[in-house]
Amino acid sequence: MIETPATFLEWDSQFFGQRIARVNGSVLTPALLVDLREWCTAQQIECVYFLADSLDALTIRTAEAGGFHLQDVRLTFMIQRPVVLSAALPADDPVALRSSRPTDIDALRDTARHAYIHSRFYNDPRFTEEQCATLYDTWLTRSIDPDDHYADMTFVATVEDAPVGYVVCHLNQQTHTGTIGLVGVAEHTRGQQVGQKLVLHALRWFWEQGMTQVQVTTQGRNIPGQRLYQRCGFLTHSLFLWYHLWLDEK
Repeated sequence: MIETPATFLEWDSQFFGQRIARVNGSVLTPALLVDLREWCTAQQIECVYFLADSLDALTIRTAEAGGFHLQDVRLTFMIQRPVVLSAALPADDPVALRSSRPTDIDALRDTARHAYIHSRFYNDPRFTEEQCATLYDTWLTRSIDPDDHYADMTFVATVEDAPVGYVVCHLNQQTHTGTIGLVGVAEHTRGQQVGQKLVLHALRWFWEQGMTQVQVTTQGRNIPGQRLYQRCGFLTHSLFLWYHLWLDEK
């Protein structure tokens, strides 16, 4: 069976109202680009995502010559399970941590709609700000909804019982790898280390679930996010480049 050069993304296509696909693999050659464009024409694809290997110079040259536009630098951080688990928050800490509840969604929705302005979707002018905000609103809502089963766990930080932040967690039992999907903190609580407390709490939970490593990705221009993960003990693991190709561009 011959693998197609890209995969049609049904969810993205329905959400954005465009036929969207993603390139299979992280390398691109002139010959592969020809195959990709032919496939996209046959499948009536309007937009193609491509996560490119930043170490492959030919891939980058081919993508840029072929009409792909750089939208994001994707940094992945990794941390290994420590011998001794970190301590829980002290009882007198004003920030409390708990698992999410469906009633948290309304309180956290505004944070989700404004926390990810550094992402590739916001950077691509072909997607509207409202579409981008709704994307992350939907992501958080699905992560909290107990009937959706999108996330394995979502923790919420509260101050005086009011939700002020969240961290979304996913488990891969086959590789014993945990993944942090989203972290968000309300603007008015910045500076209280809410994000750091959420991430450390999530790490403790991952280790208790038997994970041996945890990964998280963020944008190259999201310096505060990078510093947060570094403070929590994460190290840089990989760097890839997100490109978007719109087929109606000359």
